[in-house]
Amino acid sequence: MPPLYFRDMDILEIIRNGTAEIISEEELLHKLSYNRPLIVKYGADPSAPDLHLGHYVCFRKLRELQDLGHKIVFIIGDFTAQIGDPSGRNKVRKMLTPEQTAKNSRTYLDQVFKILNREKTIVRYNSEWLKGLDFRKIADIASRYTVARMLERDDFEKRYKNKQPISILEFLYPLLVAYDSFIIEADIELGGTDQKFNLLAGRHMQQEYGIEPQIAITLPILPGLDGVRKMSKSLGNYIAFSDTPEDMYGKTMSIPDNVIDTYLNLVLGLNEEDIKGIKEEIYARKGDNPKFVKEFLAREIVKIFYGKKDADTAQEHFNTVFKKKEIPDNMEEYKVPEGTWIVKILTDSKTVASSSEARRLIKQGAVRIDGKQIDDINYNVTFVEKKKSVLKVGKRRFLRIVKG
Repeated sequence: MPPLYFRDMDILEIIRNGTAEIISEEELLHKLSYNRPLIVKYGADPSAPDLHLGHYVCFRKLRELQDLGHKIVFIIGDFTAQIGDPSGRNKVRKMLTPEQTAKNSRTYLDQVFKILNREKTIVRYNSEWLKGLDFRKIADIASRYTVARMLERDDFEKRYKNKQPISILEFLYPLLVAYDSFIIEADIELGGTDQKFNLLAGRHMQQEYGIEPQIAITLPILPGLDGVRKMSKSLGNYIAFSDTPEDMYGKTMSIPDNVIDTYLNLVLGLNEEDIKGIKEEIYARKGDNPKFVKEFLAREIVKIFYGKKDADTAQEHFNTVFKKKEIPDNMEEYKVPEGTWIVKILTDSKTVASSSEARRLIKQGAVRIDGKQIDDINYNVTFVEKKKSVLKVGKRRFLRIVKG
């Protein structure tokens, strides 16, 4: 359960904090005057199995709304994922199979319910209503939007100007997720700024079918660990929900100083006044150094997913490995037959997520055994006289490999 910091803030200020845009605040105030729980929609396509802090920005806001008494409807786009969201894409996406989306969906909810209250969250799959649509109904939905308006979308506009292909199927994607909003009669829909077109399409579709339009609330995109590009698993600059407490803490400590306030706001939900107060207190107690603020941020992030005890352990681990330049004592041990391929060790031990990531890290010089850099992706581990070695990946990941 994430910490809540809003205290004496009024309802609109709570909702507004950390958002990029609310369309519109006047309509939101009107809906809040209904004095009933509002239906808050959040849709996620299970196109990949892992969630990261970039996704958490929206989940934190959803949890705030949930704790204010509103009804969260979490839509898993098991049908639309097979088409693929064209947002931010410069080429046609490959369609996922039903088997792929089913597999990815199974991991989503376990991660989501680390943040949202399971008992108070309604989970729907959009295949419930989209799978059975006949062509007449699809034609009716498609007739509600013009090609000209569709080409106003940034990614479509760029691809059209650059004479890159756009499939008709991709045009259907925003219409189908918009139809989701009509089906559940959403009062509010949340998404990142890259989802603005889809959220506005939802408003339009609801009006087309004669119901009150939803409020579109967009949230900023969280910068990744490099502080420049958006957080993304494909870019390798992410903190995953499934990362160990030690990795979460260490990765957070690696972010550039110029994005500390952004993380405090978007991840922890602190407003400008809170951030100023916390920094003043930390600087007065420890000294005027941004690293002390990062220590606070790193502990709070680990506490969200694992609790205070694991946050304490993660901080101790970081201090041992980085401040004292020591190898941690409590490393996991992994048995390795003589001559095992280094990429196989990295993937089978789950030290890295995939063989492609293992190869990339080796090429970058980020893999060491007993301090020796491994730069050959075809390297096979040999123990010679030793029966144990320390495998280090990057700055934070350690594994004791044992001959066996």
